[in-house]
Formats: sequence, structure tokens, C-alpha cells
Amino acid sequence: MAENTYKSNTFRKPDKKEKKSKAGKSPFQFFNDPKLALALGFFLLVSSLFLFIAFLSYLFTGKADMSVVVQSGESVLESANEVENWLGFLGAWTSHQVIYNGFGLSAFFIPPILFLLGVRLVFKRTLLSIGSTILFSVFSGLWLCLLFGYLTFSMDGPTEWSYLGGKVGYALAGISHGLLGWGTFMLLALSLFVFIIFFFNVTAIPVFVRDPKPMGNEALTQAQPVAGYTDEHDNWPQQVETERPVTEPVVLVKPEEPAEPAQEVNLDVEKPQPAKKETKQEPDFIIEERVETDAIAEKLVEQKGVYDPTLDLSNYKFPPLELLNEYDTGKVQVTQEELNQNKDKILATLTNFKIGITSIKATIGPTVTLYEIVPDAGIKISRIKNLEDDIALSLSALGIRIIAPIPGKGTIGIEVPNKNREMVGIRSVLSTQAFQKTDKELPVALGKTISNEVMVIDLAKMPHLLVAGATGQGKSVGLNVILTSLLYKRHPSTLKFVLVDPKKVEMALFSKIERHYLAKLPNSEEAIITDTRKVVHTLNSLCIEMENRYEILKDAGARNLKEYNAKFIARKLNPKDGHRFLPYIVLVVDELADLMMTAGKEVETPIARLAQLARAIGIHLVVATQRPSVNVITGVIKANFPARLSFRVTSKVDSRTILDTGGADQLVGMGDMLLSSGSDIIRLQSPFVDTPEIEKICEYIGAQRGYDSAYLLPEYEDEESGASTVDLAERDALFEEAARLIVMHQQGSTSLIQRKLKLGYNRAGRLIDQLEAAGIVGPFEGSKAREVLIKDELSLEQLLNSLKEKHG
Repeated sequence: MAENTYKSNTFRKPDKKEKKSKAGKSPFQFFNDPKLALALGFFLLVSSLFLFIAFLSYLFTGKADMSVVVQSGESVLESANEVENWLGFLGAWTSHQVIYNGFGLSAFFIPPILFLLGVRLVFKRTLLSIGSTILFSVFSGLWLCLLFGYLTFSMDGPTEWSYLGGKVGYALAGISHGLLGWGTFMLLALSLFVFIIFFFNVTAIPVFVRDPKPMGNEALTQAQPVAGYTDEHDNWPQQVETERPVTEPVVLVKPEEPAEPAQEVNLDVEKPQPAKKETKQEPDFIIEERVETDAIAEKLVEQKGVYDPTLDLSNYKFPPLELLNEYDTGKVQVTQEELNQNKDKILATLTNFKIGITSIKATIGPTVTLYEIVPDAGIKISRIKNLEDDIALSLSALGIRIIAPIPGKGTIGIEVPNKNREMVGIRSVLSTQAFQKTDKELPVALGKTISNEVMVIDLAKMPHLLVAGATGQGKSVGLNVILTSLLYKRHPSTLKFVLVDPKKVEMALFSKIERHYLAKLPNSEEAIITDTRKVVHTLNSLCIEMENRYEILKDAGARNLKEYNAKFIARKLNPKDGHRFLPYIVLVVDELADLMMTAGKEVETPIARLAQLARAIGIHLVVATQRPSVNVITGVIKANFPARLSFRVTSKVDSRTILDTGGADQLVGMGDMLLSSGSDIIRLQSPFVDTPEIEKICEYIGAQRGYDSAYLLPEYEDEESGASTVDLAERDALFEEAARLIVMHQQGSTSLIQRKLKLGYNRAGRLIDQLEAAGIVGPFEGSKAREVLIKDELSLEQLLNSLKEKHG
């Protein structure tokens, strides 16, 4: 039943999208205009201020203004000048209608509600929960209205204090008195207690506890953790239970790999790394924290449980595997006949060159088949290595790669592409036990190895990944696989993406998950960065975030992000001291070559800083390029990316640039890749994830409740903005001549000033800064020439004359 439910949802979404597109043509589309929301927000803010001042003035001037307000007709206009309300006749009339003829003093609950709604619409911020505030205001207003109304009713009719409860309160008091009499006070007391119990989530009243002091101490310490009271609604065990149904599809896909004992053995070798959690962290918590702090933290954990960072989005559901396509891979990809033919040709080629073979065996992979040979004693490995082209000629195949020797084995490997390749879908990889049961911090299912084992890496331990590959070889699909793997395993509270897409189309689909997973600059409209200037600002902002996080870790006595978050979850860090739960941040750059060409050192320097220092505080980089030349992958960048992933490249030079060895030029494309981590090189077949699958995943996540906005990075001020601080009183002697030159050619270029005025670069740069400060040219735009803001010489002369009068 669960499968049918998911599939029906999947097929219905396109219909909804079509309906939305048709509905977009209706005249009601005007109400979705953000400008209307902004105008309405300002209206609510002004209205809340107006009502508050009018109501406040009514308390002092209401009696004097009543005789004027109750008049009607032309006499109202004549006596309006006699009104004493601070906001004139309209303020007096409004406050009289709302307070005296309405709800009494309970009317003061109306302005705060309007103010909160206005702030939400204008600034996209929520100061207080609007729903809770409205609920509190409605109950409190009616309760006070009935209380004051009944007091007035008990005084034998309306008096000068009747405005306290208003006419609504007086009417409610009459009804209540008729039903309950003096029991109205009991009704008021009962309703107040019931409301306090449910609204403030009160479960017990510890009045008769023998030893109240511990409760007092705990109450003081409980106020320190952020959102501590919400732990009662959703603890970690509940979150684990919601993740378990995702693993059910494993039973459907797993039979494709029925007998692979080596797969589980290889994966178990990697798992001892997370087991170091206890041996690393426990001594730190005991040694670094004071005994008193540990005791308080233990009491909080016993009473409240550990801090749960997922509570803000406690109902978040991970995307199901049913959103992904399931491909029919067929039964037999490599026949026994093909294996025997290749074996005979390899043996014949080696025999022709007088190289004897002791044994040979084949391991069939999704893309290539590995033939492992054991040469006779006394045969040099270099002789077999030099026969790479001859073996490729005899097999009539491209992409022959010789591994001499295979690391960890006493054999030599010859990789031969299969005639019929296996289609490796992303669903078949994500549904395996290797991925579903992994305990890695940032698990990424890169693909299948030659032995059909699913390769799951931990991006947090790599710690950065450099991806290269020629156009059309699967590089963008590989990046989507990395992002999809993380989306299927990490909650939005624990992971944020910074996506840089100079091509502007590769990552556009991920904009739908902006409020869940993306991070951006405070003043940026779009979370996916496409402009070169914003890329530079974002990279430098990440450097500031890195430095801020190191300061927080230093104060907490933690060495890395995992230890710090473990302390925060155990409630050993006080949020009032600036501590907070820190999510992982993954920076994904889709095309480094374009950034290096347009910005150069401005991009290289922050990337190198992040690669060198950001590992410990949870910022990890995935940088891709289709041109792995030395001027793109510089020595500084290359030295700080120990893990490198290469799809097929066009030359051996590019292969050596990215991997420090050949082989990437011998790949067969379509997701065939080599992973280099340290001295080992592993050949993998990347899984395929199609664009519609990415769109379904993003729509599924985007349809759920997210945060108010994307994760905000620290603000960064560009040095170029310093041009506004230029002192125009100390203009260059050639300032006017340079200005006329720029306006005449309509080209704001430093090189133009250098050539025409025969100046050095530094002086020409200062002139450009002065021209920008004077408003003659626009700001710096990367490799483009600055925009000339003055279009004719007459306007220029007027500007120069005004500068002379102002600055001399």
C-alpha cells in the first residue's frame, strides 16, 4: 500500500503543475504579487502604530472627546477641532468605536498582532509565533473583556469605568450572570487555569516537593539551552523511526546483486572509522568540562533528553526511493564467449612478446572487466606495462588500462571495456545496505566498482573533492549524484549547500529547496550563485564563517565540528555564550575554469584558504572543471585537494594534471571515472540520475515546511566598494583630462587611460577610483569595462564645475 501511495503522488504532481500554470492567467494572480505583500506589510505596520497611539490617548482624553464623537452630520466637522485625542478626530472616533463600543482595554491586543503580521510581510522575519500570539491575544482579550464587563455589570449599570470592558464585555457579563450568577468568577478562574496548562504545556505543579532547591537550580539551567522545552514533543528515537521506512525498497532492488560477499567485507573495512567517536570524544568531555557543568548537563539530559537540532522541522520527511527511476539492466551483460575470446587474445599477445603467464582470472564489472594475470618468475612488470597499445590493438577495444601491479595483490590487472554496459541507476545504489545503514557523517554513493561493490565515501573525511572531466563525460551528473546522496541522508538542520553555477542552468532545479538546504549572502536574492562578483563575495564570506566557527570551537574546547556538536547536543554549552548547533556546509562549484579566467587570484585565494583550514569546522568543497589544465588547477589548489575524481579527459597531460598519473584518458566515458585518494586509484561507474528525478526530489522537499529563509552567511564588504571613500578634494592633476577621455570613448577602462595618457597602472587605477567616486564611471564588473555614467561632454562639464565649487 505504501508503494502505491508514493507512486500516485509522483504521477499527480505534473497535473498540479499544469493546473497552476493555467491558473496563473486568472485575474487573481495579482494577489500573488510580492509588491502587494510588501505594501500590505507597511500598511499593517502603520496601522498598528496608529491604533496603539489612538488607544493610549483614549485613556486620557476619551471622556472629553465622547461628546464630539457621538455627534452626527455636519456638526461633526464643525466640532472636530475640539477633539483632544493625539491623532485627531479619526483617532478619537476609532478608539471610541473599538474600546467603548467594542472590547474595552482588550483592544490593546490588536496592534501587536498587526505589527507582527507587518514585520512578517516586510522583513520576512518572525519575531514571535503568529499563531500562538493570536491564540493568546484572543483568549486574554475575551477573558479581560468578561472580567471588566462583569465588574461593571455588578455596579448596577454602566458607570464612568464602563470603557474597561466595552459593550461586548457588558453583554457577555449579562449572559454569564443570567446563567451562573456569581459563579462567573469561578468560570473565569477555571478557564484561566485550563488555558495556562495547555498553552504553556504545564504537566505538574511541584509545590509539595520536599526538596525544592534542586528544582530551582534546574529551572535556572533549563532556561539556557535553545528551544529546550520542545524536546518533549520529538526526540531522536522518533526521528530514527521515520527514517526506517525509506530502507524498505532495498528488498526490491537488492536481488540484482545476490551473491556479493566481497561487497559487505569491503564496506566493513571502512566502518571502523566512525567507531572512534567514543574513544575521541569521551575523554575530551571529562577533561575539558568542569564537574559542575557536567552535573548540570546530566540533570538536563535526564529531564529533557539530549538536544534535538531537527525540532524546527520535526515533521520533515526524507524523499522516498520511489521518486527515482528503476532501470532494467538485463540478465547477462558479458557472455562466457566474450570472456574466452578476450582471454585468448590477451594470452596470444603476451606470448608473441615471449611473456609467460601462470594464471588468469576475470572479474566482471558494470563497465569493464578486470583480467588479473600472474606472470612467470623473472618477468619484468614494465614489459607488460609497455604492451598497453598492443593489447588494445588485438582486442579492437578502446579504453584498455593496465594496472601493474594491483595494490595489495601479487597480480597485474588489465581492464577491458564490456561490449554491453550495465545501466547503473541511482536508485539501485541508494537502496543498498551499504548506503542505507552507513553511519558516515556525509555519505556519498559514488557508484559501483569493478567487483560490483557500491562505493560509499565520507565527504567529511576526504575532506574536499576535485572533479574533472571533458564535456559530455558525466561530470554534471556526478555532481548531481553527490547532492542527491546527501539529500537522502542528511536532515536540513545538519547540512547546508552553497551552490556556484557559472553556467546558470546546471543547478537551477535546486532553487526549490532554498529554505531547507541552501545558504546564501544576507542581501542576495538568489541562493544559487551565478555572477562572478557574488562568487568572490560568497567565497570570502565562507572564510569569515570559517574564522567565526574556529573562535566558537576554541571557546568550547573542541577540536572539530563533530566534538563541538556532541557537546552542544549533550547540553554542555550555553547558548547565551554564543554557542549554537553548527550544520555542515558543502560548497559545490560547477565550473572552476570560468571563475579562474574571469577572477583569477580573487577566486583562487579563498578556495585555497578554505581547502587548507575549513575541514575541522565542517566546511567541505566539491570543485569541478572541464578543463584540468595547470592554469585552472593551480599548484596551490591541487595541493589541498587530496581526493580527486576524474571522468574521461582528452589527453594524458590532463590526466596527469588531475590524478598525477595517466589513465583518465583511457576511460570510455558516460560516467566511467577514476577516484584517487592518496596513492590508490579506483575505477568506478557513476550512477545515472536524470533531470526529471532531480526535479521530483526538489519538489518533494520544497513542498514541505521549511525555514523562514535560507541559511545566512556572514556579510562581506568588497574592497572595491572602498572607492566611495576617495577624497575628491585631492584629485589627480590629470583627473579632468582622464574624465574627458573616458566620456569621449564611452569606455571605462584602466588600460585606456594608461595608453592615452601614458601613465603607469597604479596611477591609472587611482584615477579610475576617483572617476567612480565622482559618479563618472560605474563600479568594477570583473573582466568587463566599467559602465560610463556620463553620456555627453556637456553633462561632464557641468559635473566638473560642480566639483570645483564643492572641493576646489
